[in-house]
Amino acid sequence: MSEDLGPSPLAAGERNLSVQEARAAITRSLVPLPRRESTPVALHEAVGRVLAADVVSPIDVPAHDNSAMDGYAFAGGALAGGGPVVLRAAGAVYAGRPFAARVAGGQCVRIMTGAVMPEGTDTVVPLELAQVQGSPDQGEVRIAAGTIRPGENRRKRGEDLAAGKPALRAGRVLRPADVGLAASLGLTAVPVMRPLKVAIFSTGDEVVAPGAPLPPGCIYDSNRYALAAAVRRLGMEAIDLGLVRDDRAALAAVVERALGEADVVITSGGVSAGDADYTRDVLAAHGDVSFWKVAMRPGRPFAFGPLRRPPGAGAVDAAGKPAQGAAARTGDTSWLFALPGNPVAALVTFYAFVREALLVLAAATPEPLPQLSARSTAAIRKRPGRTEFQRAIVEPATEAAGGAPGWQVRLSGSQGAGVLRSMSEANALVVLGHEQGSVAAGEPVTVWLFEGLV
Repeated sequence: MSEDLGPSPLAAGERNLSVQEARAAITRSLVPLPRRESTPVALHEAVGRVLAADVVSPIDVPAHDNSAMDGYAFAGGALAGGGPVVLRAAGAVYAGRPFAARVAGGQCVRIMTGAVMPEGTDTVVPLELAQVQGSPDQGEVRIAAGTIRPGENRRKRGEDLAAGKPALRAGRVLRPADVGLAASLGLTAVPVMRPLKVAIFSTGDEVVAPGAPLPPGCIYDSNRYALAAAVRRLGMEAIDLGLVRDDRAALAAVVERALGEADVVITSGGVSAGDADYTRDVLAAHGDVSFWKVAMRPGRPFAFGPLRRPPGAGAVDAAGKPAQGAAARTGDTSWLFALPGNPVAALVTFYAFVREALLVLAAATPEPLPQLSARSTAAIRKRPGRTEFQRAIVEPATEAAGGAPGWQVRLSGSQGAGVLRSMSEANALVVLGHEQGSVAAGEPVTVWLFEGLV
């Protein structure tokens, strides 16, 4: 499929947009969609969802002063003389079973990690630093001079989180540790935003659904499945609208269906200059879509913009009449991202442009794409003037990559835009910048890690 594209309305003449310019244009256009918050969801269903409101701690964390380790608890004032200290053990304290009595001067108690500090104690000496003669719970405990300072190894009540303070902020995409934190506060549910609804369809007469016979010259549709999986990994709802033939009426019908069901529409194929003109005509009839040439490999053809429901499709203005123009009211607009048809190019453009945009629209707090620097194990050819994304495998550095500690990266196979195997075998993308030239073996390169992207 051709990857040529007509002049971009955002570019001067025939100039390609850089990846940075395209990302900036998308960012300027988007704000969170006005959507109702959902009802609270149970914690076991919350991971990957966008928090709709701050989670405020109902308790102090920790709920009481407690020991940071196994040891002996005593009053730190006993250390004032600067010399060795001898104490008499007066029992043991276990987590979940507070010590009933006050610990008197000259005494200590054996204490377990997490146990409540008894009254009269404020310091814990670790077991390995205490010399014990006799019974661990009733014997003599010696602490050498300079072993510990007053107040050490005590976790104070509320030092991690005070009651009434936000534990998690609205807009956070909830991770496993966040779910655990909410549970540690005694919560069983959290308020989350309704998942963003993303409609996905593929175009082209040469594309066949998996499971069907494969005619000569045709290919199975992998893009819908890969893109839907990428959307679901973001905690969003993927709506599969299937395959669309190269037909004006069929495209118009699926676009109108998508507008009625989804906040975002993602297509693959049909955006190159060599594709049927009706693609642009149908999209232009529903909004202000810009067709771009982006200076990137793989990729280049890309379309983006708002698609608006026609009057009478459901949205009305304050007077009860069909809403017109820009998305002034909830539900008036769906955002279109039209990606290249080649399978790897579709995924790369999703990571480069769509992923962060979906998070913005979902009212999530976007985070920069996680990246690291790794030394290339081999030379990589590259010409300045475009951004290139190479499928690669990142691993701990070896002597072959320079001998120094850190990370090394090697390409995972053929870099053709239609070769999904090398994408599947990769765990990262090497990102070679717009003005960057060829890379020598051993030279550091920027890497996007897949596990941080998906």
